[in-house]
Amino acid sequence: MRAAKLLIPALALLAACSDPAARSQAQVAELAQPTKAPPATAEGLKTSFAPVVKRAAPAVVNVSSKRVVRQRVDPFWDMFTGGAGGRQRVSQSLGSGAIVRSDGVILTNNHNIEGADEILVQLADRREFPAKVLLADPRSDLAVLKIDVGAERLPVLAIDDQEAIEVGDLVLAIGNPFGVGQTVTNGIISAMSRSSVGITDYGFFIQTDAAINPGNSGGPLVDMDGDLIGINTAILSRSGTSSGVGFAIPAAMARQVLNAALGGSHAVVRPWLGARTQTVTADVAKSLGLAGPRGVLVTDVWDGGPAQRAGIRKGDVILALGGQPVNDEGAATYQFGSRRTGEQVSVLILREGKEKTLTARADPPPGGKARDERAIAGANPLQGASVASLSPAVADELGVDPFDSRGVVITRVAQGFAQQAGLKPGDLIRQINGGEIRSMTDLDTAIAAGGRVWRMTIQRDGKLITAVFRT
Repeated sequence: MRAAKLLIPALALLAACSDPAARSQAQVAELAQPTKAPPATAEGLKTSFAPVVKRAAPAVVNVSSKRVVRQRVDPFWDMFTGGAGGRQRVSQSLGSGAIVRSDGVILTNNHNIEGADEILVQLADRREFPAKVLLADPRSDLAVLKIDVGAERLPVLAIDDQEAIEVGDLVLAIGNPFGVGQTVTNGIISAMSRSSVGITDYGFFIQTDAAINPGNSGGPLVDMDGDLIGINTAILSRSGTSSGVGFAIPAAMARQVLNAALGGSHAVVRPWLGARTQTVTADVAKSLGLAGPRGVLVTDVWDGGPAQRAGIRKGDVILALGGQPVNDEGAATYQFGSRRTGEQVSVLILREGKEKTLTARADPPPGGKARDERAIAGANPLQGASVASLSPAVADELGVDPFDSRGVVITRVAQGFAQQAGLKPGDLIRQINGGEIRSMTDLDTAIAAGGRVWRMTIQRDGKLITAVFRT
């Protein structure tokens, strides 16, 4: 089990333990469309879920991955070998997935295949195929795989992101818990819109009491039509096994990642509202004259962003996005971020005691990729790191709050002094040898000044960390 963020210590992710050719292959077959085909009679449904299982189970696969990791034997000896010593071992991960296109396109969890050197997919009929990654999206914990089945057409699960699902609806979870083989469990939707559980950056989960365990990760949560409505991802457990509180990524997010992969993208570009918000608590609601806590309070607006262009102001309370209520920052991020780029999204706000509907265009964060990104070389603490100017796009990619401040951010860390010093992507460089770092020019000046002793301050997770290095 892999520990998730510390918001809920007991929360664990269920981990057991594109090139041009891929792009052209990805256009071969069409996605299956959800259809209404429930069991023939209500009496039949009451006695058995077999008709639903027969429809869905053939499209559920096992996903296993392997990666070679090095175990440190003697840190002292590593000083002389440059970290190249130690023993190697093979780390294995086992999860599940769902075939969503008949030519072998599969949805699974990113944590099932992250860092893998080899990925193997086993179909329901026990045939095995090597898989390649079309797209991996750590921020949503989703990945899209492709296996080569030639001209064969595989059974598929239709993605249903249109039907309104409700608390109390019957669902099935299908996967490979503990590696015992394909297993089906049933339950209900226990809650919707769980967004403050600290699993992913775009967390907005379906909660279910269908039993899911290690190995179920990436498997489908299906409704009584046999359609995929979610990807099982995490459980809340003190023992590491199912306690009846499981979380699935909604189908809308899965489709967004899938569409990006099939379009040939190597990353998911999501719309960004450009408004900093905070949850309206009971105290905040009282201060605003609200009858009760609802919506999110806008505390800052990015100049020129979608929110400002829509007319949203600091102090407004956003009550709904696209007709869906939002009651915390996670819900606001998901509801806008899961829209299609360019879509017009209605925004219901409360301003000076009156409700008003505005329209925001779902545009990606400005700044694009880190165009001024470059690797740092030479005898300095940043040697081996890549840095770039902080923009909303770079901040979104790294999971950094762009409203915190502008400046220079570490985007990648390769082997070198920076890695040994413990620097990480997302660290903001604030000071070097007493000089403020507000731009790439400031950084160049500080590095050019050189020296054998370096005093550097970075900002990580809102905290300032200062350290002294000798090079």
